[in-house]
Amino acid sequence: MITRRLAALGLVLTLSACVSTDDSGPKDLGDFRLGYNIVQARTVKQGPFSREVSDEQITSALREAVGARLGRYDGDGLYHIGISVGGFVLAQPGIPLIYTPKSVLIFEVNVYDNATGQRLNAEPKQITAFEGIENVAPIVGSGIVRDAEAQLANLVASGAIQVERWLAENPEWFTPKPGQTRVRIDRAQLDARADAAIRSSMATAAPAN
Repeated sequence: MITRRLAALGLVLTLSACVSTDDSGPKDLGDFRLGYNIVQARTVKQGPFSREVSDEQITSALREAVGARLGRYDGDGLYHIGISVGGFVLAQPGIPLIYTPKSVLIFEVNVYDNATGQRLNAEPKQITAFEGIENVAPIVGSGIVRDAEAQLANLVASGAIQVERWLAENPEWFTPKPGQTRVRIDRAQLDARADAAIRSSMATAAPAN
């Protein structure tokens, strides 16, 4: 599914609408507080005509963007975010006025309630992130004016915003519970455990020599 989607995107990205990343204000997320923030890239598909970027670069960048975006909330609840990266295109230089490819990042998101251990969304939420309308170069193309790292930074920022918007569209998930006791967390410890889980996942996914 991801491979077919990326192939289709490779043909139409020059005409794709872009998502604005100008959305800095906090949302109403009830009792949301970020617990584990795990981003995995086990079976990532690189789209056609894409620059190279490692799975580790993608996961680290996306995890940092999501953490910065969702770490602003300090409700009494605790919710874990799990993300699986499916595919990407980091646009190479195109031909101005004829072919101006754009970058895209595709990933799936799940959210879990720490209190119940249950996943809150019935199906994984698929996010398709573009660089953002204020970050595109419509005449010459993103691949000419930005390197791969800058393109990736724009993509993960856009993706993190979409995750936040999706959570805000489901306020019933974050309704404070009567008599709820705030769970104390050690952020450094949570991040260390998330790091270990990601490393384990990547090692499992790596092909045998």
